[in-house]
Amino acid sequence: MDATTTGPRAPGAHPQARPRLSRSSRRSGVRHHVEDHAGHRASWLRAGVLGANDGLLSTASLLVGVASASAGRPVLMATGVASLVAGAGSMAIGEYSSVSSQRDAERADLATEAEELETMPRAELAELTTIYERRGLPRELAHEVAVALTEHDALTAHARDELGLDPDDLARPLEAATVSAVSFSLGALVPLLVVLAVGSTWRVPAVVVSALVGLGVLGAVGGRLGGAPPLRPALRVLLGGAAAMAIAYLVGQAFNVSVS
Repeated sequence: MDATTTGPRAPGAHPQARPRLSRSSRRSGVRHHVEDHAGHRASWLRAGVLGANDGLLSTASLLVGVASASAGRPVLMATGVASLVAGAGSMAIGEYSSVSSQRDAERADLATEAEELETMPRAELAELTTIYERRGLPRELAHEVAVALTEHDALTAHARDELGLDPDDLARPLEAATVSAVSFSLGALVPLLVVLAVGSTWRVPAVVVSALVGLGVLGAVGGRLGGAPPLRPALRVLLGGAAAMAIAYLVGQAFNVSVS
């Protein structure tokens, strides 16, 4: 019998919970598993969660503030739609500009590194060797690794180990802008749909509750996809959202006007 399958199974453990082994791995008794890291999702996840949170909270806070000034449904809908359009455009342009600047900086770093590799290859090889030494490799092995990677693809080796960049995966401004605009719009739709569905008596409480539920879900999902426990991110956005809507409500009450 295979050594990897012997022994009693832990109580409650599912027989399919173990990672699948290749045929050669089963013969050698070595376990292999596929690791799912969250780092590769960082850019679009940040843009998506930020956009949805911003769309939901800013639109809900605006509607709560206007509704507390006795605004009717037509005014609230016009306000909410204007907030959605303006906010989505602002998020897209801001994210595109920010990520474009990041990409320009990454390209400039790569160009500088390529020039240094061409003009001072020995110094760059020594620099790469020192990097591997600092990571724990013996001097001779660090030099061998640096030489091998330099011969294979010098720019990629220096970009990844010296600059912390992947030349094949630079910042994507258009992707970030699209994700931000779409996620903002989806978040902003939640309080707008509540305004359409709920009467004037319960409108403000319904908008607040729906916004808090949405913020809590977004916080938990963002934490889970980012590899963090979901409770703390959810509580963080819930407290901030509740404070923002409370301030907006008080501001609307301060005007004490009737908007028809």
